[in-house]
Amino acid sequence: MNIIKDYSEITGVGHRIVAGGEEFQDSVVITDDVLKKIEGLTEFAPLHEPAAILGIKAFKKILPNVISIGVFDTSFHTTLPEVNYMYSLPYEYYQKYKVRKYGAHGTSYRYVSQRAADILGKPLEDLKLVILHLGAGASIDAVKDGKSFDTSMGFSPVAGITMATRSGDVDPSALQYVMEKENIKSMDDMVDILNHKSGLTGISGVSADMREIEGVMHENHRAMLAREIFKNRIIRYIGSYVAEMGGIDALVYTAGIGENDIMIRQEVADKLGYFGIKVDPKKNDIRGEERDLSAEGSTVKTLLIPTDEELMIVRDIERLRK
Repeated sequence: MNIIKDYSEITGVGHRIVAGGEEFQDSVVITDDVLKKIEGLTEFAPLHEPAAILGIKAFKKILPNVISIGVFDTSFHTTLPEVNYMYSLPYEYYQKYKVRKYGAHGTSYRYVSQRAADILGKPLEDLKLVILHLGAGASIDAVKDGKSFDTSMGFSPVAGITMATRSGDVDPSALQYVMEKENIKSMDDMVDILNHKSGLTGISGVSADMREIEGVMHENHRAMLAREIFKNRIIRYIGSYVAEMGGIDALVYTAGIGENDIMIRQEVADKLGYFGIKVDPKKNDIRGEERDLSAEGSTVKTLLIPTDEELMIVRDIERLRK
């Protein structure tokens, strides 16, 4: 692509990091001390953090005099109120091990919420938004008073709604039962099933790709079931978050499925008409382009906003370089 012809042109490097724990409430310059703290958070994201750390070390070696910035998926969610991030487990587990909800996709939510406020012409602090980040990894976030108020992913990104290969919320007793019946010896093996063999692919037996599932769903009961479960979980979370916030100003779609699945957006709106959510079928007939999808008379806006996590990372680099 020849975008960069020489290393000397690089003035900053941004690293997307999944887990920032309670430690990192904003993006940071990665010093040796910060890197040690990130390494200490590996157990919170064992599938993602090691690769990010390798990237940080590689760029520090190649570009030792260039600033490196850590941008954490969890930082946006450090504003969650205690009532929304605590689990109903013995409180000592939080005190000892920081077991709580951390959320994910925070960089995406940061961009989309700010962009939604721009489109609506109102300060973000005055809005109540429900944002649907629907991709292979999928989550939903409630934004109130300009901050993340509640979010569907939990201690790990496996919690929440049904995803491409991740299960979303499951009764832990069901896992124990399956482990006994299937002779699954370790929790690591069970977690691997939850992360890589569940969700749309596990239910449908067809694919993790919603496009392929929708292509066969009228002839394949399990494919249709997978899609309906996916949609139902979305509707359930939206309803919950509207109730928690005491209203909603806009419903916002982003990420692969959110930006491109016309039918899902229409069907969700059809279920939520009593909230004042209505989409115009003609406006909704679009993929991957920013647009207000709201029908005339809708009291709640429905927006399609393609996410831009890379832009947010670049903005953080520029902000922290100064």
